[in-house]
Amino acid sequence: MRIIEVTDSVSLKRDLDAGTREQREAVNAIIEEVRNRGDQALFSYTEKFDGAKLDALLVEEPEFLAAYEQLDPGVLKAIREAIGNIRDFHQRQVQQSWMTTKEDGTILGQKVTPLDAVGLYVPGGKAAYPSSIMMNVIPAQAAGVGRISIVTPPQKDGTIPASVLVTAKELGITSIYKVGGAQAIAALAYGTETIQAVDKITGPGNIFVALAKRAVFGRVDIDMIAGPSEIVVLADENANAQYIAADLLSQAEHDERASAVLVTPSQDLADEVKAEVIRQLETLPKREIAQASIQDYGAIYVTKDLEEAVNVTNELAPEHLEILTEDAMSLVGRIRHAGAIFVGPYSSEPVGDYFAGPNHVLPTNGTARFSSPLSVDDFVKKSSVISYSKQAMKQNGASISALARLEGLEAHARAIDIRLEDE
Repeated sequence: MRIIEVTDSVSLKRDLDAGTREQREAVNAIIEEVRNRGDQALFSYTEKFDGAKLDALLVEEPEFLAAYEQLDPGVLKAIREAIGNIRDFHQRQVQQSWMTTKEDGTILGQKVTPLDAVGLYVPGGKAAYPSSIMMNVIPAQAAGVGRISIVTPPQKDGTIPASVLVTAKELGITSIYKVGGAQAIAALAYGTETIQAVDKITGPGNIFVALAKRAVFGRVDIDMIAGPSEIVVLADENANAQYIAADLLSQAEHDERASAVLVTPSQDLADEVKAEVIRQLETLPKREIAQASIQDYGAIYVTKDLEEAVNVTNELAPEHLEILTEDAMSLVGRIRHAGAIFVGPYSSEPVGDYFAGPNHVLPTNGTARFSSPLSVDDFVKKSSVISYSKQAMKQNGASISALARLEGLEAHARAIDIRLEDE
């Protein structure tokens, strides 16, 4: 892990993978095939890419029952506790429609309306991601979305991991379809005989899923095109090197392109953390992935003081930020750019990933400068409400006409004038 003395600007930004021309062409071909052949295309691609020959796409009730029998009771308890925490947090984000009335009778307001239908992509393959279901479904439910569908690639035997099915069932979601990849995104965007089209698609996926989301954006809304995961730990000489190393590796094991960074004014801490990362890597099951991440995208930035460390952190604008300093909470107000801020030695990043309540779908690649975590707001739309009274028209009509003519839009002005003349 490189130890770097800060002398210039720093950045976590990496080029987002736009895919090769062949990958983009393949994705476009898949989307077109799904639009033309519907379910038959989905069955064909599922057999080709996932090795599963299916008779039906929709998960049936017996599969949910079997999933409950497979799941450890302790895991079920943890899922239910996490759902409670995440739901409580997101319910607090709900906005209400509002109206205001002026003395002249004008009524102005904002109408908040949930989206009609949302589709969630849940990655499959060797891993299962029940946390993705919680973090995407719960804010949509809090917003009041009417219909929520899940697509996820099946295993070769045609099944879906028990943890995924149980988590969905606990949330009341039973519209789960055994399809993944670009073909699943196409099905959600355009609909097939079995899968109804939605208004927005959320959830992470591989390069083909990301390219498909880009391709259908405009037909539907999407959450974001996320880059590799990243963590920055802002720490002083009082921090625990073992904790920091463990937290850095918790992100490094995600992906060879994940970024794990320590920013500190303490050279001694930098040296300790570097040695501890090497030690902990030895026994990590995903050692090769984490090691590649640490080698290529990991760094320890040593600053002249804590003030510079805060400035460097803001410049990095990380997805996850941990503050491990003597008075960590006092620094929160000085952090301008971060997707999620974890304060203190017991607020390890996995606490937020799985359990605490805030959403773990966060802006990456420096986009925390202008983006926010996934929230209830992502599943509603807002309409302005305008009701002008006769009195308000008489008082303000001339000004409205003048502004319209200033922009050379005579018909706009006449639409006002005709009402004034009528009076």
